[in-house]
Amino acid sequence: MDRLYLLSPLRGLIGVAIFFCGLTPGAICWRRFATESWRLRRLAALCIFAICFWFVVLGSWFFVPFAAFSEEPGTKDKEPRAEPFHPEVGKFPPVEKAHAYRGELVFVDHANRRGSIRVQGSGMFFRNDPHPIAMLPYGMVRYHNAPADLRDIPLGTVMHVLAFLPPDPKTSAVPVLPVENKTKDANHNRGAGIFPAENHVLLLEDEPSYCLREGKVWMLKEISVKKNEGTIVASREPKEGARGKATEESITFDAAIRIWRGRERLSIEDLIAEGIWPADGKKSLGGQMAMLGITWKPTPGGVFTRFHISDIWLDDTAMQRAARSQTELHKAFIRSRWMPAWIDAVEYGKFGNATVTATLFGGMDSSLYADFQRDVPAMMNAVENTLKHTHGAYGPAHMASKGTLLEVTKNDGDVPLGSSGIQIRFETDLIIEGIRPGRVVRVRPTSWHQVDVPREEYLNDGTNLEERFPSHVIFPKY
Repeated sequence: MDRLYLLSPLRGLIGVAIFFCGLTPGAICWRRFATESWRLRRLAALCIFAICFWFVVLGSWFFVPFAAFSEEPGTKDKEPRAEPFHPEVGKFPPVEKAHAYRGELVFVDHANRRGSIRVQGSGMFFRNDPHPIAMLPYGMVRYHNAPADLRDIPLGTVMHVLAFLPPDPKTSAVPVLPVENKTKDANHNRGAGIFPAENHVLLLEDEPSYCLREGKVWMLKEISVKKNEGTIVASREPKEGARGKATEESITFDAAIRIWRGRERLSIEDLIAEGIWPADGKKSLGGQMAMLGITWKPTPGGVFTRFHISDIWLDDTAMQRAARSQTELHKAFIRSRWMPAWIDAVEYGKFGNATVTATLFGGMDSSLYADFQRDVPAMMNAVENTLKHTHGAYGPAHMASKGTLLEVTKNDGDVPLGSSGIQIRFETDLIIEGIRPGRVVRVRPTSWHQVDVPREEYLNDGTNLEERFPSHVIFPKY
């Protein structure tokens, strides 16, 4: 029990005693001077009042413990604070607990699946420091509405982020920040929310991917052109349903803009020649629907925050062709690096035999999952949370466990973001150390080509920090 609760009754008794100590001398003194002259009685009354007043104040202070001193400092009239949410090993986190923000991709360490985002706040965007982020093992990247890897995203692209606090701060690949960082004001020049503690990313997606997932589209209202550059006034609004309440933005473009229509790639000159855009001056675009690729670049004229258009997709066909191209690029990447998953359970047999149950991560093209079939030979290798292969001196296949897929099941219910909903059972006659419940692995059906990945994408055993995050000492001395 808190010592304040123990002291409260004692302090109350002391208060009562002092209170009466003040009244008793006052009564005695009044009776002593009752027979004296009225001037003497008035002077005595003032003195008695002063003495009693201070005794009463001192006594009443000792009554405070009953009401206030038994409370912890700063807890009065406050709701109980909820525990901060951290993703747990073996569980895909609920997306409704993620913190959402947007910003410019300014740095990428693709081998370790981390980078930096210049987060958009309420202040001057160009003043905001790059904010480190790391992809969760099951974290997904989307580019042009298709699966992607960090290496596919051009620097400067504005990305939408859904992120969480670090699952385990001790093993975080980026700095661990105070939990309430997203509410701190970085001063009037930058605003609040530009360095949130939620820097472990579940979903990282560009503007078209975000709009198509949310059912939104950009409505182009007006264009202003001068010397093959200018601005477009547009608003992001629901594709269907009520419109007109979204905030309009003035976004810049220049001669490098890529304009996609059907199977064509157009330039500013092409649209001017067709009379769609003016050669000089302003023109209404009438709320034309389009998808925009958004980037950021320094803006003249003292404008603190204004984004830039890199691409415009004028119809669904153009957007679908961009997605198909990115999908094929990512399929080739996954086949060479293997499908990521985590271990749900391991049933150990004799002499190195084991049956492994694993859940494949989500966000891949369906044709990759289709290659996982019953009785198909496969290989499984342990990886870091960064998805770097471990347990091999010259690539993932060196120490990987070989075996057969015994069973492939698909969850037909609600599948959380990050999961494919596909679970495999894999039997091997030589289980390796890194394949344990809760650990992350990569799996390769033998129908995929066996290739050697570049040196920066695998570890020997992962215990050497210099190998995990190389410093300048890796460079040769001439």
